[in-house]
Parts: sequence; C-alpha cells; structure tokens
Amino acid sequence: MLPAQRRAALKAHFSSGKLIAAPGVYDMISAKIADRMGFEALYMTGYGVVASYLGLPDAGIATYTDMVNRVTQFGLVTSTPMICDGDTGYGGLLNVAHTVRGYEAAGACAIQLEDQEFPKKCGHMLGRRVIAAEDMAQKIRVAVDARSDPNFLIIARTDARTTLGLDEALRRAELYARAGADLLFIESPESVEEMQRIGKAFDVPLVANMVEGGRTPVLSAAQLEQIGYRLAIFPALGFLSAGAAVEKAYGVLKEKRSSVDLGVPLYDFQSFSRLMGFDAIAEFDKKYSA
Repeated sequence: MLPAQRRAALKAHFSSGKLIAAPGVYDMISAKIADRMGFEALYMTGYGVVASYLGLPDAGIATYTDMVNRVTQFGLVTSTPMICDGDTGYGGLLNVAHTVRGYEAAGACAIQLEDQEFPKKCGHMLGRRVIAAEDMAQKIRVAVDARSDPNFLIIARTDARTTLGLDEALRRAELYARAGADLLFIESPESVEEMQRIGKAFDVPLVANMVEGGRTPVLSAAQLEQIGYRLAIFPALGFLSAGAAVEKAYGVLKEKRSSVDLGVPLYDFQSFSRLMGFDAIAEFDKKYSA
C-alpha cells in the first residue's frame, strides 16, 4: 500500500467512529512485528525511539534529523498507516513547515505536534511548560498549510493540564481545533471524570494516551469509545514488555551462565529470521549465485 493510500485509509477509519488502538513502535523489530498483526495504525513513540536509538530520555535531546530518519526507516519496513510523534516541530514556524513536509515525504500518515516549550519532556513527567496558546495555534495553521496531501493528519497536543489545569487545556484544544487540527490530544488527564469532560467538549476525534503506570487511567476500549475517544495510543506497551522479558532472560543467563531452562518465552529463531527477511536473501542468492 502506497503512503497516499495509507493516509486515505487512516482518515476513513476515523470517519467510521470506531476506536483505533495503535501500539507504540520504537525500533525496527517492534515495527515489523506490529505491522503483520492487522492493526489499523501504528504509533511511532518519541519516548521509545529516543530510548532505543540514542539510549537517552525523551527530553528534547533528539533532533529533527534523528527523528525523520526513524520515520523514513519505519515507512520502508511497514505497510500499516503510521502516526508519528513530531514533538514541538523542532523549532519555530519555519521548522514546523519543514518537519511536516519531511515527515510526509518519509511516509508518515499523521504527525503529532505539541505545545510544550523547548526542550520538551515526556508527557507523563512533571515540570512541563507550554508556549502561548496563540503561538501553538499558529504552528497548527502552518502545519495544515505545509502538507501536500489533505489526508495527512495533523494531531494537536496540549500539555497544559498538568501545570495550568484542565480548563486551560480545554481552552487550548478548542483554539487548536479552530486552527485546523484534525485530531485533538489533551495530554495526561488524571481521572475518568476528567476524560469524560474532554469527551463532552469536542466533536473532533480525540486521542487517549494509554501509558501503563502513567498519570492517566488505562481504560478498556469500550470505555474509551463511550467517552468519545477515537484513537488510543499505547506508546510504552512494547518497550515495557520487551524490557521486562530481556531483563529476566539476561538475569537467568547471568545466574546460570546458560539459557537452558530459561523460563522466558522466546520467538522461534527460524520464524524471526523470516520476519527479518532472510527468505528473500536466500531467493536472491539462489537467483544470482554462480
């Protein structure tokens, strides 16, 4: 499926009114595994990409070049529509336009932009500061104008809830919707009641950030749909589960100096090799070897 077809498919899903659950992918292995499972969308998580690519916290350290390179590689190895974290747009208005064009050219189907001050922080950490609401609204207008495909979706995220309260976050989200955002993402509401207030306030599709152990309650798909959410992202699920499995496996190896009786589920090696494309290498060698 070509990028334009993926974007059209993703936009059509949001028109259906059904909740999309998007797993967070953070490296090429997680992306390839998720891509073959039939999800309507994948979510390129900034936290996970920075952690896996740089081994650093999601605190404004990764550059536009770092991130667009990851978007490009994800686009090459997957065929599922990809929603990509674009942080603050990596600078001012001109940077936002450049970022939108770059992400779109790299194969993304949607970009998430947030109203934090630079350097940004993970949305479930304390101490986040936000720029003026009108400055962010202008970023959204620039992003809308910069895209070449009208099906390339602009997700406007506000981080105002944690430091300025829910009322200010709702006010900002309304402003961003009027600026042209296709989806609204009010980060880190702290109760089901707050999530319900958000759901009642907007007709624009809403994003729920389901971080296991984060500041927002993790709800069932039925609950999220009833509230009014149309996209639920699970940015941490992949790297938290992988981290736990790797730590346990390496712990057994350290203790026993062997992987016998490991006690950890392992992906079948031959199946994993097929997932990585070794069958295609074998066919290539068969065709072109002397």
